Amino acid sequence: MSNNHLEQLEPKEVFHYFAEIADIPRPSGNEKAISDYLVRFARQHHLEHYQDELNNVIIIKEATAGYETAPPVILQGHMDMVCEKEPDSPVDPECEGLDLFVEGDYLSARGTTLGGDDGIAVAYALAILASDTLKHPRIEFVCTVSEETGMEGASGIDVSMLRGRRMINLDSETENEMMCGCAGGGRVVADLPVQREKMTGDGYESLTVKVTGLTGGHSGTEINRGRANAVILLAETLAALNKKFSSQEFRVGSFAGGNKDNAIPREASAEILIAEVRKPFLEKELEEIEQAFCARYGNADPDIKLVLESRPADGVVFTAETAEKLLAMILEIPNGVQNMSSDIPDLVETSLNLGIAKTAEEAGNETMQLHYSLRSSVAESFEKLAQKVIRTAEAYGAVTGRSGEYPAWEFRKDSELRDVMMPVYEEMFGKKPEVTVLHAGVECGLLAEKLPGLDAVSIGPDILDIHTTEERLSVSSAERMYQYVLRVLELMK
Repeated sequence: MSNNHLEQLEPKEVFHYFAEIADIPRPSGNEKAISDYLVRFARQHHLEHYQDELNNVIIIKEATAGYETAPPVILQGHMDMVCEKEPDSPVDPECEGLDLFVEGDYLSARGTTLGGDDGIAVAYALAILASDTLKHPRIEFVCTVSEETGMEGASGIDVSMLRGRRMINLDSETENEMMCGCAGGGRVVADLPVQREKMTGDGYESLTVKVTGLTGGHSGTEINRGRANAVILLAETLAALNKKFSSQEFRVGSFAGGNKDNAIPREASAEILIAEVRKPFLEKELEEIEQAFCARYGNADPDIKLVLESRPADGVVFTAETAEKLLAMILEIPNGVQNMSSDIPDLVETSLNLGIAKTAEEAGNETMQLHYSLRSSVAESFEKLAQKVIRTAEAYGAVTGRSGEYPAWEFRKDSELRDVMMPVYEEMFGKKPEVTVLHAGVECGLLAEKLPGLDAVSIGPDILDIHTTEERLSVSSAERMYQYVLRVLELMK
């Protein structure tokens, strides 16, 4: 899919590369194509480059005249994106290029996520690396894979060739913020064994109940906005129906929702069997539950819908015990914000998000698999929460595993890099940027472990509703922040 119409946007060189990478599918875990594109770029521009087995890429451009003795600067971002799509979208970002469009000041993708997180970092870096006119120290561009699913790229990358100890991470989404610290995190997956049986006899109707219309969002930056989690709402709905109807009247046949552990699920669905004579009562119950959900979530999620759809019947359902265990486990394990920071106002300290519920099969045994994303700026709190999730899940008979853990990026009270960047921002825009610590994870913590003494700051243009199909990038902000990065590099002698 061609996105050449972006050439009209300024800065042209940035949106040229943004359009090119938007044509390349780059879901987390499948970055070979975009990684090879970066290698081709480096070769075309005769730049030193490295590509590892994970498909991480490092591209190095030597200092321009007059900057030969200046300390190198690392520019850093990630090449993967969260691939979400509207149910009726003809574009599947997992395997197709995006259909970009501009409306007013905003760049978006029709029916899918935009990939501004973190495509704008890649576009900025390539524009800088391709230029023959900019002034800058040695540039070391570090572009990682699988940031969105656990930072496996940053965890496994070899950075021994890097000389820089000043790093500008380009993975922030608010123009007037200068991020200087973030939470650590990781994943817990729980596999609950599933038993099934076939309901015999006539008089049953097979239906699908869907929770839909939710806002969703990033499980780090937007976990404190009071938005509903579709998987949790579906579990609440089915648990209420289990209480209302007997096991001979109502049964659950499947349960699924969400597809990214770091995105708040927007939709979830379950296949159910209901005695035909009880269907009118089912419809009434769902209306009441929907009204209760809308009242509870108010402005944060005003469009929650519970939808019933007919489906072909096979009569195979979870046993009553399996359904009861699954729903009870989901509702007993905590979800959302757990603690707020006592040191930084309005900062979430510890949270978790149930991002995926799906069936899985291993060695012929079916399980219900739940994926949780955990975050905390306090290592002890993270560990306590992980152990709580594990103990609760295992008490219901689930098998658990941990993966993708990454350290917090600790705030530096004294930062020479920040001391350079702050006055430049104030000079260019007439105000001071807000220095922040973020609840979402960025790769600075992992890279700081590999590069002792690393002084890092994370910045970026305004990107709204990341990880959702409403994601949009402010074009004017992208231009301002690009000019800001160029000015910072020019002053870093």
